[in-house]
Amino acid sequence: MKVLGIIPARYSSSRFPGKPLVDIAGKSMIQRVYEQAKKCKDLNDVIVATDDKRIFNHVKSFKGNVIITSKNHKSGTDRCAEVVKKIGIDFDIIINIQGDEPTINPLQISSLIDLFNRSKIDIGTLYKKIENQEEIDDLNIVKIIFDDNNEAVNFFRNGLNNKLNYFKHIGMYGFNKETILKITKLPMSHNEKKNGLEQLRWLDNNYKIKVLETDTENISIDTLDDLKTLLNKIKF
Repeated sequence: MKVLGIIPARYSSSRFPGKPLVDIAGKSMIQRVYEQAKKCKDLNDVIVATDDKRIFNHVKSFKGNVIITSKNHKSGTDRCAEVVKKIGIDFDIIINIQGDEPTINPLQISSLIDLFNRSKIDIGTLYKKIENQEEIDDLNIVKIIFDDNNEAVNFFRNGLNNKLNYFKHIGMYGFNKETILKITKLPMSHNEKKNGLEQLRWLDNNYKIKVLETDTENISIDTLDDLKTLLNKIKF
């Protein structure tokens, strides 16, 4: 089974423009994500998918693999699908790796890949138990509900579901190649538009999303304050 890791990295961002190129203790964020992904022994290759020449040239400067993609994509999944179409290499599984998590654990990527080794699935993703009320109330943190078969039932943002246990969705996805090419052709569903979550489109179209628990806490960089928090927590 051949597995490709793709790191979508767009330049424009309403809250943090140009964040893939922000310096984190001497290396850019995109370089740190790329180097962490390359440590995963279960990935056969890693490619950065960007819409911007500045990011393209920067990735080339540290000898990374990078492809220019359209500026019109609405999601990282769409950007990954374009790469799959362009490269012409027969990978079986595609892993969409978040480009704003510079400390991502390579073992986390391996655990997601292992879901595809265990059984034939369309889509896989990760979750982590939420331990505090602040995260439950945070609308920027996507929560997940899953059934006894560890298949996703719903994704939501608010903490008003009267649940005793809340689980945080870790936004890294695995797809078999055929699935990612199909789901990116689907029109946006009502639930996706209402909640701003593309994974609801997949559920609305009866795709099964297998989920796996992780103990690793990822730190996403969405704002300058997030970057300051990261630098206070971790010494690079």
